[in-house]
Amino acid sequence: QVQLVESGGGLVQAGGSLRLSCAASGRTRYTMAWFRQAPGKEREFAAAISWSGGPTNYADSVKGRFTISRDNAKNTVYLEMNSLKPEDTAVYYCAARSGAGPSQSYWEYAYWGQGTQVTVSS
Repeated sequence: QVQLVESGGGLVQAGGSLRLSCAASGRTRYTMAWFRQAPGKEREFAAAISWSGGPTNYADSVKGRFTISRDNAKNTVYLEMNSLKPEDTAVYYCAARSGAGPSQSYWEYAYWGQGTQVTVSS
């Protein structure tokens, strides 16, 4: 079991930056990911990172702008978001899976945080 708590969301202007954090407790040897869901849209994958911090995976829509990282000593995963666009507006969720690969498939993630709102104004 693992518990996940996100923080760092907020309101930012287009072109700005935010850093999201996801603090994990309990067993923490998990692959971690960030998903997002905008109003009226399905949940979509943003980024994932393996337990070792090695292999990562990004959605095409965020590649080159977002960076996922983790600090296993602090049991925390980060999502650095730069060059934000209004279409990045969504609730961002942290998720964990016991498999090794940084999967894009939300159904492979058994544990989820409560989400943090990111709003990008134009």
